[in-house]
Amino acid sequence: MPRSVEILGTAQLGQLSRRLRVAGGPRLQRNLARRVRRAAEPLHRDLQKAIISVQLSSPGRKKRGGPSPTTRPLRKNIAGAIRLSVRQAGRASARVWLDRSRLPAGVTMGVVARIDEGRLRHPVFNNRKRWVTQNARPIGWWSRTVQTGTPRMRAEVERVLGDVRRDLQ
Repeated sequence: MPRSVEILGTAQLGQLSRRLRVAGGPRLQRNLARRVRRAAEPLHRDLQKAIISVQLSSPGRKKRGGPSPTTRPLRKNIAGAIRLSVRQAGRASARVWLDRSRLPAGVTMGVVARIDEGRLRHPVFNNRKRWVTQNARPIGWWSRTVQTGTPRMRAEVERVLGDVRRDLQ
């Protein structure tokens, strides 16, 4: 599972950013950043919806117990860690990624990758003597969502770049 999705047009975005600084200043740069962010927001929302809708089930025993004892369950924590950023300086890009620092303690990128693969094995309430395997459906919540959303995001960013380029000429 790739950790982030980045739309790079380093040559195009970099040149455009330099031309914006000369031609229109900060107002045009903010406008470009806002439009590129809007182009990336649907993928960001789709990824958050995808992880929240993942069903984790255990084979074998019937469901026992009750609601999660934590205040914020795993899938909502992962959804909250999905971030979006737009950069114009250096390597200009629009990026959607999973921020490790926003994941709760004990949840690693490996856990998130295994959910994407469709299978998660973990100790029951941190009891290392008792483990459970949970199946995740649908498989590929990150990879499939990125695969379907990236072309739309890339096309929208290219359209925005074309609009701004026309305005500068």
